Amino acid sequence: MEGTWPVAAQVIIAIIPIVGIVMGSVVIFFYLLWYHKRRTLLIKAGQYDPPKFDFLSFSLLAGLLLASVGVTLTVFLIIAIGVSFGLLGGLIPLACGTGLLAYYRIRRSGRGA
Repeated sequence: MEGTWPVAAQVIIAIIPIVGIVMGSVVIFFYLLWYHKRRTLLIKAGQYDPPKFDFLSFSLLAGLLLASVGVTLTVFLIIAIGVSFGLLGGLIPLACGTGLLAYYRIRRSGRGA
């Protein structure tokens, strides 16, 4: 009998994640609905200004973040497990980050900046 939880506690523990997921989904749904209606009204009124996305700045930020995470994971995994297939967990983000940083450098030098 020791180590078992009461049935009521087990039910509550099972219901909490379900309620959290449902409530989070409802909040996200209404946010997206509100955002869509707002954008539609702005378009009808002729006041909508589409957002500008700076891909160059995004590639710099994402490249720096991925490269730093990749280096950290690679060093940690070499120390923890040595050279094995598990090392790919650090090498993949490192390669993605390096690629994004290379893209940033190529595009920036092509602009003449």
